[in-house]
Amino acid sequence: MASSKVVVIVGSSVAGVRCAQALRSEGFPGRVVLVGEESELPYDKPPLSKQFLAGDWDTDRVSLLTAERAVELDVELRLGVAAQRLDVAGRRVYLADGLALDWDAVVLATGAAARPSPWPAISGVHVIRTLSDARALRADLDADAQVVVVGGGFIGAEVAATASALGRKVTVVDPLRTPIGRVVGTSVGEYFTSLHHRHGVRTRFGVGVTSVSGTAGNLIVALSDGAELSAGTVVVGIGARPNDGWLIGSGLLVENGVTCDEYCRSVDAPDVYAIGDLARWFRPGLDQHVRVEHWTNAVETAVVAAHNIAHPDDLRAHAPVEYVWSDQYDWKVQIVGRPAMSTRHELIGSWDGASARGAAVYSDDSGQLRGVVTVNWPKALVVGRRLMSTGETFDEAMAQLGALPSAGTR
Repeated sequence: MASSKVVVIVGSSVAGVRCAQALRSEGFPGRVVLVGEESELPYDKPPLSKQFLAGDWDTDRVSLLTAERAVELDVELRLGVAAQRLDVAGRRVYLADGLALDWDAVVLATGAAARPSPWPAISGVHVIRTLSDARALRADLDADAQVVVVGGGFIGAEVAATASALGRKVTVVDPLRTPIGRVVGTSVGEYFTSLHHRHGVRTRFGVGVTSVSGTAGNLIVALSDGAELSAGTVVVGIGARPNDGWLIGSGLLVENGVTCDEYCRSVDAPDVYAIGDLARWFRPGLDQHVRVEHWTNAVETAVVAAHNIAHPDDLRAHAPVEYVWSDQYDWKVQIVGRPAMSTRHELIGSWDGASARGAAVYSDDSGQLRGVVTVNWPKALVVGRRLMSTGETFDEAMAQLGALPSAGTR
């Protein structure tokens, strides 16, 4: 590409920042503009429910890109202004302040937003997705009051663990029978129920929330079985939805995110890329489009898009081994592949207590390896990722993982 080319990246979270950095490392010489709705300098989001919420890390520790580093990279920052409209034919992005940015390639990285609480309590009910969300929740957690977390997924579990470590009494509520059951399955999910209980966190699984009423410090959470829970603070972690509303009328195929090919390009416009939580990219092995809300996917799609913009004659496909991690109490949980696509699993090692060091290995009916979940076992995670990348069978995975030191099939 000639140096006169312009790339506009819309979205200043990890996908957008990594794409800007990767463009420079790939040798792209043109103008790079990074647009962000928040006025904050770019920051990392995984620590918001853990180290930042606990008060162990400050804003400097979660920073992704300083103003000084942006200057070094020759990346223009336009923060505190949202993108309002994309004109594909005219190759322009229109911003909320009235500015229009021309582009030769545009990267859509506006991510996803936390699903808002459907219960209109006056105050004291939080979601956690942004730095301001985490600050507001941290202020409420300073009060010595009970906390109810609605949602037993990764965010809910991490917030529950953090609040418990701060000395708060915590109850987690979820309509599923076990936490993260959609990801790891019900029987493995039971170990995560025990994890909550071992740290003094109460659980109400298999019941839903019908209402949340009151104000901060004096909230009532009504459950579908008729019970009521008192709380000073309520945290709602019921998933996320892609920030794709601003693309209505753009002409792009937008269906639960922007539909892309395997090169992270919009299927409607080859100079429009989508990355991170916003992208619904084509997965050849599954023969379908998927949208993945994981930090690793955001980074990997960002690098692929940057390479393909800088080297359009040497396109690189996005073909990852999906990976996500979660820190919950004294467990580090790491997941590769898609365990939810499996029909059976077996456990290796120990899944009990603070000394847990185990893996769950998943397969489908054909005997193909579909995923590996590890707890406090980095070596098993490394092996599991390698086995997933080479398309090994379940039996081969069991043999190699079972041969690791301290392993024992259960």
